[in-house]
Amino acid sequence: MKSKILVITGLLAFITFASVDTLHQSAMAATPVQIIPTNLEIGNGLKQALEIATNKSSDQLSSVNGFFGNAAVKILFPPEAQKAEKTLRSLGMGKLCDNVILSLNRAAEDAAKQAKPIFVDALKQMTLQDVSNILLGKQDAATQYFKRTTTTQLTAKFKPVIQTSLNKANATKYYTDAALTYNKVPFVKKLNPDISDYATQKAIDGLFMEIAKEELNIRSNLGARSTPLLQKVFAFADKKKS
Repeated sequence: MKSKILVITGLLAFITFASVDTLHQSAMAATPVQIIPTNLEIGNGLKQALEIATNKSSDQLSSVNGFFGNAAVKILFPPEAQKAEKTLRSLGMGKLCDNVILSLNRAAEDAAKQAKPIFVDALKQMTLQDVSNILLGKQDAATQYFKRTTTTQLTAKFKPVIQTSLNKANATKYYTDAALTYNKVPFVKKLNPDISDYATQKAIDGLFMEIAKEELNIRSNLGARSTPLLQKVFAFADKKKS
């Protein structure tokens, strides 16, 4: 009889301790521990995020209609030539104006393919201080970093591609024809028929606009943090800035 009592007591004690242990584990699971990422993880996580953003932007803009089909970055006549465009359309030359706009955007789409290696180099040169400033900085801190560090290289890479593409798409001819035709209209301010510098700058502006959009998406949208490292690093950033 004593042995039965001892067995029952032992079972009750085991069940009690097991229940307490289970409750403890459940409580631990329900309260996630905030793990602070290392400096290496922060650097790698931010670079991973920026590589995703720049690659996506470059891929989108370099596809057919990447510029032409995107109202936010679509390249139109230069501001100083928009009066000329209106005049030419009123004179029945709408097709010529349409050809200019299409060819400008096709040239920008060709040039956008050159951006990826330039951004990769900029990421390799990023210092720990750069990483910290970007991660904990403003919503467009990464975009501003890229503007500072890549605009010169982008311009050097984009301009010859733009010029070749403009020639290939007859944009140089179309715009020159449009400018010279407009310049024949009496009493108008004459237009510069060279369009390559304008197209190059607009292509770069469009690229940075898309990068800024992707940067904001990663910072504000939890679903855009597609890897455990991104989730860890940006959760840390969110906590630091809150």
